[in-house]
Amino acid sequence: MPDPFQMPSSWDRPPSGTPAPPTKKRWPWIAGGAAALVAAITALVVFTAGDSDDAADAPATSTSVEAAPSASTTTEPPAPAPSSLATVTTEEAANAALTKLGTLEVKGRAPKTGYDRALFGQTWTDDVTVDGGHNGCDTRNDILRRDLVNITIKPGSNGCTVDAGTLNDPYTKTTIAFVRGQDTSAQAQIDHVVALSNAWQTGAQQLSTEERTNFANDPRNLQATDGPTNQQKGDGDAATWLPPNRSYRCSYVGQQVDVKAAYGLWVTPPEKDAITRVLVECGAVATTTTTSGNDVPETQVPLVPNTSTPAYTPPPTAEYTPPPAVDSPSVSYPNCAAAKAAGAAPIYAGQPGYSSKLDRDGDGVACDS
Repeated sequence: MPDPFQMPSSWDRPPSGTPAPPTKKRWPWIAGGAAALVAAITALVVFTAGDSDDAADAPATSTSVEAAPSASTTTEPPAPAPSSLATVTTEEAANAALTKLGTLEVKGRAPKTGYDRALFGQTWTDDVTVDGGHNGCDTRNDILRRDLVNITIKPGSNGCTVDAGTLNDPYTKTTIAFVRGQDTSAQAQIDHVVALSNAWQTGAQQLSTEERTNFANDPRNLQATDGPTNQQKGDGDAATWLPPNRSYRCSYVGQQVDVKAAYGLWVTPPEKDAITRVLVECGAVATTTTTSGNDVPETQVPLVPNTSTPAYTPPPTAEYTPPPAVDSPSVSYPNCAAAKAAGAAPIYAGQPGYSSKLDRDGDGVACDS
């Protein structure tokens, strides 16, 4: 990391060669005094700016990994981030979500046969038409810039790559100090609010490859959260998994409804029941219709909220250890230019084409800049 207190090289020593003989100057004391004053002010500004920036960007909690670069090494601002996820915090919003839920088709899950992550396009590709697409940054870093605060941007990444920041995780209501690196990046993972496998079994099989790629990279369907919680969720729907932070469940199921409605996906009966219960607990008013013998609706009976929730097992307390970054010999690229030309960059550890030789900063992501 460049030393913010290092003087420019031209200040280290006088110019080489024999100095020219002094010439007679008019008012030498004015010129000399002005030069000294400018030098003193410059040195003071350099020292003060570096010190204040380092203090402002210091991590809030201690960590065993290398400290994140200070803001004084960042020469560019963060690139624009996608819009924030919609939240459900009022009865009106809960009722709106419940009304939209009622527009979704209800039927059983289709078989998982044929599902493959590759059917949803290249991981975190920027080549999409949703919010954040074609902005020059990969989707993962788009979401990190949106969901983290006090972020530090990697110099030379066009404002894209997040080196460090703080995640106030809405799923767990905990604070996570994120530091980019091979052993730490996976502590903050990006959750698909509607899991890709769940989408495949509820209508995404009928979508085009372009639509599925948009789905996998749509900021409306993405949330940064801690690694163990994301892994525990797996491909569960609202009937089998809800965020442990109860106060965020209304927003979470509302987001699932928005995404399924946007892509024409359906819900299963247990999934619809679970979403309805959560929204009713948030203030929505759900009704069922009773009928007489001739099937004519007679009365509207409010549903009684069911306070039962899916069983939740707290995430493991042990630190998350990502898989080792091993080379994938099945596909290889001589350099990052070739990987980018093939549309494979960035390449994450474990993906075809990953090589430690291409991962210059050793963070488990090759050709990411």
